[in-house]
Amino acid sequence: MIDLTMHEEQLERTVKRAKERNIVIPTFEQMKDPKKIPVEIKEKLKDVGLWDINSLNLFRITWKNEPVQTGGLYGDVNLLELPKEITGVDARIVALAGKWFPTGSHKVGPTLGCLVPRLVTGQFDPTTQKAIWPSTGNYCRGGAYNSQLLACDSIAILPEGMSRERFDWLRKVAGEVIATPGSESNVKEIFDKTWELKRTRKDVVAFNQFEEFGNYLWHHEVTGSAVEEGFKLVAGPGDRFFGVAFTSGSGGTLAAGDYMKKVFPTSKIAVGEALQCPTLLHNGFGAHRIEGIGDKHVPWIHNVKNTDMVIDVDDSDSMAMIRLFNEPAGKASLASRGVSEELIRQLPLMGISSAANVIMAIKMAKYYELTGKDIIFTVFTDSMDMYGSRLKEMEQELGDYSNVDAAVDFNRSILGLGTDWMKELNYYDRKTIHNLKYYTWIEQQEREVDELNAQWYDAEDYWGRIPGLASKIDEKIRKFNEMTGLL
Repeated sequence: MIDLTMHEEQLERTVKRAKERNIVIPTFEQMKDPKKIPVEIKEKLKDVGLWDINSLNLFRITWKNEPVQTGGLYGDVNLLELPKEITGVDARIVALAGKWFPTGSHKVGPTLGCLVPRLVTGQFDPTTQKAIWPSTGNYCRGGAYNSQLLACDSIAILPEGMSRERFDWLRKVAGEVIATPGSESNVKEIFDKTWELKRTRKDVVAFNQFEEFGNYLWHHEVTGSAVEEGFKLVAGPGDRFFGVAFTSGSGGTLAAGDYMKKVFPTSKIAVGEALQCPTLLHNGFGAHRIEGIGDKHVPWIHNVKNTDMVIDVDDSDSMAMIRLFNEPAGKASLASRGVSEELIRQLPLMGISSAANVIMAIKMAKYYELTGKDIIFTVFTDSMDMYGSRLKEMEQELGDYSNVDAAVDFNRSILGLGTDWMKELNYYDRKTIHNLKYYTWIEQQEREVDELNAQWYDAEDYWGRIPGLASKIDEKIRKFNEMTGLL
């Protein structure tokens, strides 16, 4: 799962570099609870911008950053509740907001969860090796950013069809940027390029988010605890935590659902995908426009046996929602429906895949006939900061956005959402999805079939062992920081 074998000679070189570059590494405990971050770190952060290439920003990898661009410290979990005037359903839909992470996306968290265990054990040598970050966008951005903060060289791999903003930013941060053929659905091409580099270069180590349990662990511990705290913040007497709704992506965020099932055993986990590529729902394939949810396979780190529902989202609804929430005519239409000016100002916290998450939550609420006492949590992976070019492209393709367009989109893509293209999973539905892992991970990616079977037949022990690794990694992080002598 996560190898914690020590490589002492290599560790010495890593510690030396960290000491030279003034790098202190945060623990999982501190990412969950920033109150435990040393005072001297907090004082220095007051002069650091949220996106600055500064190792101090490792301590801003938390859901609890103060929502400001420069000098902020910490507060409650960043979240946004969407009322019935927006969603059309009685159920309360609450989202954690990823905009207030460095890079504007929570993906800096799982990338840190993947890289740090190998650094503090000496398994990755930043003086001789480069970190490969294969991704459909935000993960390679987070990986390249953390590599810079941790004095590591990086290689970002992502499809050539991703948004211009992603590429513009990456070229300033990553050591190398490789664009693979296709767009959001072309994950295998990313895998193939990763294997090519691993087989032809001796200086690379791949951190594949779809199989790295550091991704699962970070979301289980940090996002899971943030959802739990967020629920406590918003819940009133008699309110019920109903469940979570997350698009599949790498499968990492779903670990927060596993965490919440331990807190609320009757809660449900819904996994989403694009209707245009219905891999989980119908073993299907295709291309779509919901950036950030790579597909045509089942992630190795997705605990399918713990998943209750598959919900497919039409990408046209997701794209309509971001136009409605960001174009002037759309904002005016929302205001006329009673949506507050303050909430309208916050709607750009929601990027394209975030809109898909909201659509999932709405469909989930309708399917289960939820009431105002039921609360569904989701996440805004990133914000509209990464998608301004998409709005311009839609304007060029479809023309100016009018009041009529806004009315149509609200009624069709929000109020008109139904319970079609979704399935409540029984035992064999889950097993059918789990079995799809074989074709990607055993046949293509050289994983072991015994481990695949353990994920299913020994699920409680297999998945239950992972959270306990956080405290063991924290011990090694604290030892690493002691060795640098910087605290």
